[in-house]
Amino acid sequence: MNLTQSLVTGVLFSLCLPAWADRATDEPITPISPAQVSNPELVELGKQLYFDPRLSRSGFISCNSCHNLSMGGTDNLPTSIGDHWQQGPINSPTVLNASMNLAQFWDGRAADLKAQAGGPIENPKEMASNHTLAVEVLRSIPEYRASFKARFGNEAITIDQVTTAIAAFEETLVTPNARFDQWLKGDDDALTEQEQSGYALFKEIGCTACHYGPAIGGKSFQKMGLIEAYQTNNPAQGRAGVTGKDADRFMFKVPTLRNIALTYPYFHDGAYWNLSEAVDVMARLQLGRQLNDDENARIVAFLKTLTGQQPDFKLPILPPSTPETPRPEPFPEN
Repeated sequence: MNLTQSLVTGVLFSLCLPAWADRATDEPITPISPAQVSNPELVELGKQLYFDPRLSRSGFISCNSCHNLSMGGTDNLPTSIGDHWQQGPINSPTVLNASMNLAQFWDGRAADLKAQAGGPIENPKEMASNHTLAVEVLRSIPEYRASFKARFGNEAITIDQVTTAIAAFEETLVTPNARFDQWLKGDDDALTEQEQSGYALFKEIGCTACHYGPAIGGKSFQKMGLIEAYQTNNPAQGRAGVTGKDADRFMFKVPTLRNIALTYPYFHDGAYWNLSEAVDVMARLQLGRQLNDDENARIVAFLKTLTGQQPDFKLPILPPSTPETPRPEPFPEN
């Protein structure tokens, strides 16, 4: 190829490139990239711990109980069921793409996945154990001692190591290649006209002020009920419960819209099971916009394109307990 041909080819390539690249770079939403695993052995240990119910006092509840990876990373309940059938205080947010959040929990009280992982273990309404007992259980199992030694250099096993491993696994729980991502990357046929129209309306009415970035949310705290008050019996106070400031009352972390068709019921109290109802509530309470049926249907159609590839892996085989393993307490004492 001579110099003239090279220049012509370069110009043609530069003219064609924006059709593929500018859509992703110019939009408020960006595609999700597949997980990059740098320490597969640590991730595998974290996967075992994520599915191990022996971290709970009952020996029945695992991380996967409330963040079920077969159900969009949630439990599809208004509020979760905890130890001894206790009703949880708030809706269980999805663990999928949670690594992209600015903080964890609805009120943001945990800075990251590692900090979050230790909370439910010792929460009396969730797994109802404590960090000392959970570590004692793991130390009593030779296979776990060997795994921790291989990953961390010793058999001591600490809660810090436990939460580090769980977080490493959770960081792999991303959902790339949604149809919307395919469209962002240049596949014009990935979305129907209705779905594209729904996305345009989603932007036009202001949804992307809060729902943006690869997770389409999770990057800020916003007041629930900005234009109209949100009516609920749920006692959660949002960020105010963390900061103690009245100005933070009803300020919640903006949830991700990724896989939203799978993560019902919606909002911190799990009050709405139907996605079209949730869209109506958000439009009215947050944006002061009354959507008609066609507008609502278009936005719902767009939201359904956000379901990505779900985590797909072999379930871990957990090592058996030993005579030294503390026994579970699944039933309340009489």
